Amino acid sequence: MRRLMLLAPLLLLAIGCGVLPSSEDEATDAAREAARRAGQRLDSQRPRTAEEVGRSASGIDGVEVLRVTGTSTHDGDGVEVVVRTSGSAYTGGLSPEQVVVRRCFAVRVSPGAEWGEDPRDVDCPDGPALTFPPPPRPPRLPYEELGETLPRVPKGGRADEAEVRRALAALDLAPTIHAEVKADGGRVGVLLSVKGNGFDAQDCLLARVAPGATEVWAPPRMQRMPGEGGCTVGNALDPMPPPH
Repeated sequence: MRRLMLLAPLLLLAIGCGVLPSSEDEATDAAREAARRAGQRLDSQRPRTAEEVGRSASGIDGVEVLRVTGTSTHDGDGVEVVVRTSGSAYTGGLSPEQVVVRRCFAVRVSPGAEWGEDPRDVDCPDGPALTFPPPPRPPRLPYEELGETLPRVPKGGRADEAEVRRALAALDLAPTIHAEVKADGGRVGVLLSVKGNGFDAQDCLLARVAPGATEVWAPPRMQRMPGEGGCTVGNALDPMPPPH
């Protein structure tokens, strides 16, 4: 008891001198930590536009996007996102109360940004949080239609490249679908693909028209990763072995 009586004046002195953080300061630190974690989730080496970064940030729980500046993550200083987050802490004493604050921070998204770097404290811009339209959906690759349209060649025959090209033209493919056709030794290979981003698996379909068999398939995801060569017309003619 005597020890507690001796410590009490010291505790009051510490509080009076600002040694112990206030509940509001602790709540602000919690809000800043939420913004820092959001920055970590947005970190990526994949190039993205400012709109893509803003859309991703707005999808993080507890994060409001108030402003996005910059063009893309790989241009100049990258993209800066002003986010609003909240934090809470409790007051001391016998009847603690919860203190909740909402603060704004600037988060930089760029390959040059340090992992987990602290966001910058900023004033909250006026106006409501930004909203972003959903990303455009990539065109559907016509798996069933391709299998139904490609010609069948009897055993002992030869696939006709011109006939295969006419079959593809009849599908009226979306302009963003790349089509490639190659003939080799009585067989014809077909590639239908959608342009990838250079980091994620690419969407593609392969087909091979050969005497006695017309096949359509999508390569395994691992083969569709950049540099793996799965989305090539050569893989249609001579398929790679499945990944282990």
